[in-house]
Amino acid sequence: MSSWQKVKLADCVELLAGFPFKSHRFTDNPSDVPLVKGENVSQGRILWDISKRWPASGWDDLEKFHLVPGDVVVAMDRPWIPAGLKWSYIREGDPKALLVQRCARLRSSNGCLDQDFLRFVIGGPEFEGYVKPVTTGVNVPHISGKQILDFEFTLPPLPIQHRIAGILSAYDDLIENSQRRIKILEEMARRLYREWFVHFRFPGHEGCTFVDSPLGGIPEGWEVKAFTAIADVLSGGTPKTDIAHYWDGEIPFFTPRDAPDCFYLQDTEKHVSDAGLARCASLLYPPDTVFITARGTVGKVALPAVDMAMNQSCYALRGKAGLSQRFLFLMTLQQVQYLKKNTGGATFDTIVVDTFKRMEVVTPPTIIVSQFSNKIDPIFEQVNTLQRQIQNLRRTRDLLLPRLLSGQIDVEALPGPAAD
Repeated sequence: MSSWQKVKLADCVELLAGFPFKSHRFTDNPSDVPLVKGENVSQGRILWDISKRWPASGWDDLEKFHLVPGDVVVAMDRPWIPAGLKWSYIREGDPKALLVQRCARLRSSNGCLDQDFLRFVIGGPEFEGYVKPVTTGVNVPHISGKQILDFEFTLPPLPIQHRIAGILSAYDDLIENSQRRIKILEEMARRLYREWFVHFRFPGHEGCTFVDSPLGGIPEGWEVKAFTAIADVLSGGTPKTDIAHYWDGEIPFFTPRDAPDCFYLQDTEKHVSDAGLARCASLLYPPDTVFITARGTVGKVALPAVDMAMNQSCYALRGKAGLSQRFLFLMTLQQVQYLKKNTGGATFDTIVVDTFKRMEVVTPPTIIVSQFSNKIDPIFEQVNTLQRQIQNLRRTRDLLLPRLLSGQIDVEALPGPAAD
């Protein structure tokens, strides 16, 4: 520990703010260059799927703002999301990208700071705890480059930096691998649903006769029904926020902010107590209830992995007559574009109950749904298991991280990362 030094980021980091790209030149062309800006910087990840793009013809002229693997990025405007600080880093295999104004790129500027170690400093609790109180601005909370560079931290010798980064990276690698497997499994489930219930290539379809319906040709014996004929649409509510004992209990409380980018939701930002649940309009919804966000962020669909309550900006969907919840979930995902196009609300988009009543869906016979459920249930179980594993890995990594960075744990006494 005697060789560990107290330094500022300014002593060992080069900070670059992004280029002021003009929004009228943004494109949706997948062959153009993705932009890294505040809206697609999440907690430790770049959300490439929602990236704006810049004409590829301008790439060479903007070399200063190229992002390369290892670069650490911090959002300077609205630097917070419910999960924490908006920061990430560029991974090997990420697309080539450009840095946008009001995002900061951090690179080690000398041989004293390892770039991999830097990302754990930025992703650690001390930097997060430092940024929150120095963030200013009412309409657009923000931090400056100088404030970022003023952050002080303890810098160990390079061999120990490498060791710490290696241990923590092993957890990140396991998390990344599990996330990739989840994406593959989720896409398998979506494709299987479309194959059976959109393209009607279900088992035995070869001998099927098609008949006309309000939604086009459908297999004989199938029906077109109002969505509310096959599923109940249930509401949520919020306990009074000024009554302390209604909050910070054991019951996860789902809001649109908690909507995940995957099938299952393991936990939420806020929790309510039993007393709070008893004093709001929400039921305690069991696992595999279909949650859909209906106000603000519209059309995000999720399955709770544990019992949860929810607020009034969401609906809970529950299949009637034993209809499979996972079938209902995939059907709802398929109908999201309809729901988004048929929102109401004077001030902002809102899905209302009448939207579900007006929405017609093709309903297969029960035996087909049962056969489909037998196919997809193992996929959903694998997804849920992998997400729980990710949750445990993150918890372990996040417990280790501050202890390693502060020197509380003797890194030389720890075993190296286990090989696969």
